[in-house]
Amino acid sequence: MSTPHVIVVMGVAGTGKTTIGPLVADALDVPYAEGDDFHPPANIAKMSAGHPLDDADREPWLDAIGAWAHGRAGKGGVVSSSALKRVYRDRLRAAAPDIVFLHLTGSRELIAGRMAERKGHFMPTALLDSQFATLQPLADDERGVAVDVAGTPEEITERAVAALRQLDEGPSPATTEL
Repeated sequence: MSTPHVIVVMGVAGTGKTTIGPLVADALDVPYAEGDDFHPPANIAKMSAGHPLDDADREPWLDAIGAWAHGRAGKGGVVSSSALKRVYRDRLRAAAPDIVFLHLTGSRELIAGRMAERKGHFMPTALLDSQFATLQPLADDERGVAVDVAGTPEEITERAVAALRQLDEGPSPATTEL
């Protein structure tokens, strides 16, 4: 990208936000922040017990991510956040208006298979359906790109960086899908 943006790597659990985010950050030579690290302990305990977060649970988490993004304005960065609902993304944009979203997408089967292979993560596969039910994909007026997560992390990163650069090249729809 020609200017340093803060990129929010978003998507349901298991799409690879924690894997792809650092790779995109490395490719763009900007810092990466793990969105899960912004969760208060009560949120982690709730998800670990198999209970989905509600909007009130997410507010302090989104505000912490938004504060990090605001602090990176003009310098660039990559942060992961499920950002499943438009209202969540609006809250992040209120804190850092120049945010760009990288929506990692994929089939439920592919993502569930990847989640089943994860070790030591607090988000159980049982909550995947609630994530898909909550997901509101990027709207046409939201600046971002959607990238399918089929393939290796390197292939996904390559597609993501290409899509982000294409988005930055000039007049085009607010949302691009690759």
